[in-house]
Amino acid sequence: MFKIGYRTAKTALGTTISIILAQFIGLEYYTSAGIITILCIQVTKKKSLRSSWERFLACSLAMIFSFIFFEGIAYHPLIIGLLLLLFIPATVIVKATQGIVTSTVVIFHLFSTNHITFQVIGNELLLVTIGIGVALVMNLYMPSVEKKLKNYQIQIEENLASIFHEIELYLIQKDRRWDGKEITITAQLINEAKTLAFRDVENHFLRHENSYYHYFKMREKQFEIIERVIPSITSIHIAVEQSKMIADFLHELKVNIHPGNTAHKYLVQLLNMKKSFEEMDLPKTREEFEARAALYHFIREMEQYLIIKSHFKGMEP
Repeated sequence: MFKIGYRTAKTALGTTISIILAQFIGLEYYTSAGIITILCIQVTKKKSLRSSWERFLACSLAMIFSFIFFEGIAYHPLIIGLLLLLFIPATVIVKATQGIVTSTVVIFHLFSTNHITFQVIGNELLLVTIGIGVALVMNLYMPSVEKKLKNYQIQIEENLASIFHEIELYLIQKDRRWDGKEITITAQLINEAKTLAFRDVENHFLRHENSYYHYFKMREKQFEIIERVIPSITSIHIAVEQSKMIADFLHELKVNIHPGNTAHKYLVQLLNMKKSFEEMDLPKTREEFEARAALYHFIREMEQYLIIKSHFKGMEP
């Protein structure tokens, strides 16, 4: 079974209302009001408002151009081409390119009258006003995405915990096998979550930021670090004392992944661990040296991972 989305339902309802209103008032070309409504309903409130303004501006400009060209020169198909040749660049200049299609309909209406009067202009203005007005009213309703954003947050955190779990196990068991599917899935989840969070910002006229958007941006930066360190970890083929210490640290870190900000606590732990490493005996073999170098690099990267989180103001878990 196919699913009808809220935007489809709004478009169908809005188009019907526009046509009924235009027909009730007795406007010529009343079905055009429905076309304008379809074009103006967008995925967010801000996009709808911008689209509506551009279309109204372009249509107003189209009426001026039509009067000058049709009444000033002639009502001939060649004149339509000449008009569009100048009209389209004009819409680009005034930043109303979204209204080109809508305004072209107005131009054709005016051309078909063979004589532009105040009554004809009034008819077109009412068509545009009804079409845009109904679309704006329809777009006042936007379903809440809070639940979806929360689900994305939970899934991303679970995946990060799973990745840390796999790194922890590898540090202890060198023969550990992992397909790494969480890496691909997490990257996709972060991109989808950022897009949805940005759309939520666009649905609020007085809100210019979204805590979820900042949260997903923060996780994206952390995830980039995780992607960088995995090759370093997998290059370690022998067990050293430091491996167990880092594994214990990751174990505690993975069970405390949440939207709150406790990064400073783990930064202190990481600093103490670095000091412990510096006080240990120097490596005795080349393999041990390479392993400890990789682990030290991992610690440095994890420090950046935690610093990124420390700059995030935190959210309610």
